[in-house]
Amino acid sequence: MTDSALGPEDRKIVTLARSARARNGVPEGAAVRDETGRTYVAGTVALDSLRLSAVRTAVAMAVASGAKSLEAAAVVTEAAEIATEDLAAVRDLGGPGTPVHVAGPDGTVRRTVAAD
Repeated sequence: MTDSALGPEDRKIVTLARSARARNGVPEGAAVRDETGRTYVAGTVALDSLRLSAVRTAVAMAVASGAKSLEAAAVVTEAAEIATEDLAAVRDLGGPGTPVHVAGPDGTVRRTVAAD
């Protein structure tokens, strides 16, 4: 899926993920949208005692806030692949097939994968 094929709500979460990455100076930024349209935005967590990817942090924030499911997720990263654990976290809350938009640091979506 290209940027032009994204709907406005999906473009929004890509933009939020990119902003989180840039604002916090972290390797990844992520955003997820729940079943009510609320968004949760996070960056990579890298503490001595806790390490979480941006996607897993955003999913955890959604769960902690009472989200029952996810409609979509986005991650902005330099990595070529999205981690299996990140896809699993999205699938756990969103179900199989939940789209995950993977964008480069410039915010251009490189591809969309299903959290299967």
